[in-house]
Amino acid sequence: MQRKNKKELSILMPCRNEENTVGVCVRDAKKFLMEHHIPGEVLVADNASTDNSYQIARGAGARLIRVRKPGYGRTLRAGIKAARGRIIIMGDCDTTYDFRGIYEMYRLMADGKCDVVIGDRFSGGIEPGAMSLIHKIGVKGLSLLGRKRYNVKVADFHSGLRGLTKSAAETLHFRTTGMEFATEMIAEAGRRRLRIMNVPIKLKRCKYDRKSKLRTVRDGLRHIVYIVWFR
Repeated sequence: MQRKNKKELSILMPCRNEENTVGVCVRDAKKFLMEHHIPGEVLVADNASTDNSYQIARGAGARLIRVRKPGYGRTLRAGIKAARGRIIIMGDCDTTYDFRGIYEMYRLMADGKCDVVIGDRFSGGIEPGAMSLIHKIGVKGLSLLGRKRYNVKVADFHSGLRGLTKSAAETLHFRTTGMEFATEMIAEAGRRRLRIMNVPIKLKRCKYDRKSKLRTVRDGLRHIVYIVWFR
């Protein structure tokens, strides 16, 4: 039996208190779908926002689901499960990623060239002020550790812009609930011997007033614990 309202592409955005940016990102994603004539949806997985994010995203034309318990991984897992597209591209809704520039990511999966695609911020370019020096060092170090641990050729393990096919997602067994989900997704894809490709993407500095959800030490430790402990 076919899934209800099946789509070609789901653009999935995890959201927690992003009222100043989520509307911009939803509109850009919808423009991408229209400009490329792709039957799709913009799906916002709202993670217990206490501001007006939910209402703004809905007003911009997104389909929404609510995820009551906090957690980046928990939110993306719920979004992947709810997505109606045969291809899913997920990205943070803080305007640091260009949703109108994701065609190469989409094309690689649509043409059957890969099952998973990861945006590479280091080869695509990082605007001044978009990522702190300590985060650059941490991401590069953890990505190196992850490549050796899982024998995958992924340059940027923590990229917030990435995609996978729905059929690939259904073979993966996710357990994490926090930021370490970014590592788990690649680890699971490597274990299942899925085809993974990197695509250069640009990381922009957010020009809107917002509070970062990243916690450098805590989130870094969660990635390390996952890489070292979980097989």
